[in-house]
Formats: sequence, structure tokens, C-alpha cells
Amino acid sequence: MAKLTEEQRQQRAAARARQKALAAEQEDRQNNERRERWARERMRLTWEEVVAGEPCRGCGEPMYDSLGDWPPLMKLSEEEKREHDAAEARFKEKHPTCGNSRWSYSGSRVTHCFGCCPPPPLSPQTLRKLADFCATLPSEEERKKNLDTWDLTLTCDHVAQHIQHREHDHVSARVVDCPECGERRGVVQSARVGPAYSDEAVQAERTAADQERLAGELAAAQRNCGVKSARRRRRGAASRRCSSSSSPIPDLARRAGLRERCVSGRGNIRWIERHAAEVSKSLTS
Repeated sequence: MAKLTEEQRQQRAAARARQKALAAEQEDRQNNERRERWARERMRLTWEEVVAGEPCRGCGEPMYDSLGDWPPLMKLSEEEKREHDAAEARFKEKHPTCGNSRWSYSGSRVTHCFGCCPPPPLSPQTLRKLADFCATLPSEEERKKNLDTWDLTLTCDHVAQHIQHREHDHVSARVVDCPECGERRGVVQSARVGPAYSDEAVQAERTAADQERLAGELAAAQRNCGVKSARRRRRGAASRRCSSSSSPIPDLARRAGLRERCVSGRGNIRWIERHAAEVSKSLTS
């Protein structure tokens, strides 16, 4: 079989990318239709209804059964195995063509289908935590400094612009709104264009922010280097004091062929003193 040319490889890669984009577009269309049906038939439960014990409006199962999570399959007792198998059979009977995607509450053994059962509402505590977190986010003007524009080629061959943070090296969105068709289209190809906001004020703020960040990194590096230099100077001074000592102990140790160990540890000093005394005794005898 002959090798593919570079042009043929590029054509096949483009065909695969378009096929994936069309599949993502079809999946997005099905998800939107499902969400519209949930809203039209009022299938979503409120938090108050969940607390009151209302069953799921998609499958009729309770939202929470308070039985605790299932143990690992290898640690199920015989009775738990029978209960687990019965629950699996009941789920497959209610959702024969929905796949195996499921969700459940922690501490509950009831599983719900992603395709048929609307997701549970957020608790008031979770909503407050999200509100507190959003309050700490930078302002819109501050976020503009770190945003880039990408050109997205869609399945309809139109080009849509997408804005995201500069640290991202690819576009994770698989389906976006087409400005020409007015429809949701799959993303075939993406290319970074540059800063999303290029007016002089934003550019000046971005440059100032980059300079401030670099100045901070340089100051931290200089402080770290200064600390290391001070440590080296202290070690050098200690070594010079040890080598210039007027005590005859290091000299006696050198005369006996022993290696000098001028360090600050008391154990090492006692070692030198002990062996120097032995050397002195041997020299005088």
C-alpha cells in the first residue's frame, strides 16, 4: 500500500474534524430539545420539593433514599448483591436506550438517568457559596486585559469569533452560535487571532500589569539571591575564624596527619580536642 502524501493526510484530518463537529452538533441539538421539553412540561423540581420528598418527574424514583452509598462491588454481601442487581435491572428496564450515564445524590443508592431525569437543584448553601466566590472575581475591565480572540470555522463554513482567557491554548467549546445562520454549529477548526480588546487604554493597562508582575518576580529573585549570598558570607567568615584561631589544637591535629574539621558542632569540636590531646601526649612522651 502506497504511503499517503502530506496533502492526503491533511484532507483526512480535516474530514475527521468535520465528522466530530457534526456529531457534537447533533448531540447539542438533542440536549437543547431535552431541556426545552423539561421546561415545557415543568419536570424540574425546586429545592423545597426535593426536601419535601417529591419523586423524580423523569423516572418516578425517589430523589434521595438515605440508605447510604453502595459499598465496593467486591465487598457486597449476598443480600446487598441481590439488591444491587435488582436496582440495575430496574434502571435498565426504565432506560433501555439512554446509555449508561447516571447521576445520584451522595448518601443515596438511587441512580437517575442523564437523558430522562432533570438534574437536581442547587441547595441555598451552595448558591451562597457560589455568590461569595463570584464576588471575589476581578472586575470586567480587569478581565479584559487577559482575553484573546479566536476565529472558529464552523460546519456551515462560516467563521465565528470566540473570546477566552489567554492561558488556554485551545478552544474547548465544541458547539457555538453561528452569527450568519443563527443556529448552533459544531466547531471544525480554531485559530488564535490576538488580544480581544486592542484599544490603547486596555493595551496600556495590560503592559503595566505585565511590567508589575515582572518587577515582582525580579524583586523576589533578588531577595532570594541576597539571602543565599548572606549565608555564603557567614559560612566564609566562620571558616576564616576557624582557620585563623590561635589555639594549638588544629596545628597538633595537622602534625599528626589528621584531617581538620573546623565546624560549629560541639560534637566535632570535642572530637578534635580529644584527638589533639592524644597527639600532644604522644609528642611529649
